[in-house]
Amino acid sequence: MSHTAHIPSHRKPRRSASKLAVRAGVAGGVLSTLAMAGTASASPSAEPVAETTLEMPVLNLDLAAEVSSAVTTAAENTRAAAVEGELTAQEESARTGAAAEAKKAKEDAQQKADAEKKKAQEEADRKAEAERANRSSARATLSTKSSGATSSDGSGASVAAPATGSAAAIVNFARAQVGKAYVMGGTGPSSFDCSGLVQAAYRQAGISLPRMSQAQSSAGTSVSLSALQPGDILYWGSKGSAYHVAIYVGGGKFVGAQNPSTGIVERSLSYDKPTGAVRVL
Repeated sequence: MSHTAHIPSHRKPRRSASKLAVRAGVAGGVLSTLAMAGTASASPSAEPVAETTLEMPVLNLDLAAEVSSAVTTAAENTRAAAVEGELTAQEESARTGAAAEAKKAKEDAQQKADAEKKKAQEEADRKAEAERANRSSARATLSTKSSGATSSDGSGASVAAPATGSAAAIVNFARAQVGKAYVMGGTGPSSFDCSGLVQAAYRQAGISLPRMSQAQSSAGTSVSLSALQPGDILYWGSKGSAYHVAIYVGGGKFVGAQNPSTGIVERSLSYDKPTGAVRVL
């Protein structure tokens, strides 16, 4: 064969770069798989790797709308809370104002009541003073009339002329009850006890006395038995704790509801001398 003849070449044709890259990738994948299999087989407790399909989260296209709705709801809740807080504050303010007004109204009413009470008391004091002045005048007149017509009944008490005015009303009523029954607790009109008779007699002169003899013996001003005047209250026992009372009617005599046996009688002071006397008129 001629040395110039064409001799076929035994060299393998050169592979393209793209095919080499593919084969390199395949080889790398095979090697990686073998490496993982080797690692799994090297660990006796390892679990077989299960084929898992991973799902990618799906993007919610309404996220912006939901965020906007949440913001709106939060704003509404905040506004509602503010309105409720303002209403609560207004209610508390109203309650406080009402309590203050009620307190002031109560204070004003109390002041008005106190003023009216004071005015009524002053008026009552003026009337009482006028009545005392009238009685003193009547007493002075009575004393003048009886200055030359006094005597003694042996008890030391002066015997004055008949009573006039309020004293006369008291004396006349007491004498009109003579002969009626004595009943414990009686206040008239058919029966009396001692203090019931005195109370009823003074009522004829427009004077209100306590019900019991103990309190009646402390009414008015103490007077001596030697200076008695018609209408004076006589008492037996200690002043303030007397056990019996009667009315001096003048002339050295008294009218009293003595006991159930005698009833209401008119007696001389010497019959049962009293312990003391008080003057209310």
